[in-house]
Amino acid sequence: MKINSETNLSLPIRNLVALIFVICSGLWAYFGIVERLNTLETSKQLMEADLLKKAEQTPKNLEMLMLIEMNAKLLEKHQIQLDDNVHTQVMLNEANKKIEKLQKDVEKLIRKNGNH
Repeated sequence: MKINSETNLSLPIRNLVALIFVICSGLWAYFGIVERLNTLETSKQLMEADLLKKAEQTPKNLEMLMLIEMNAKLLEKHQIQLDDNVHTQVMLNEANKKIEKLQKDVEKLIRKNGNH
């Protein structure tokens, strides 16, 4: 069998309609997939652009970060001083209790020796 431009082809209309429907469905699915890929790629590029913009540090942001860091260091120093003062206060309270006890003991000795 030789096929050329003069070859006749007999095809039922039902098969022709089914063939056209299959081709159209395939094209529709292909273009739907291509559209979805384009949408995802565009959203990815937009998200990356937004992340890059947010990652950029302006001088104002850098200055704020430096100030926060400086304040954190000052806060640590003040906390250490506060902790030292608390310990000193406890020691002073203990010393005051001991002094009061010694004063009472001295007064007892003076009364005891003064009465003799």
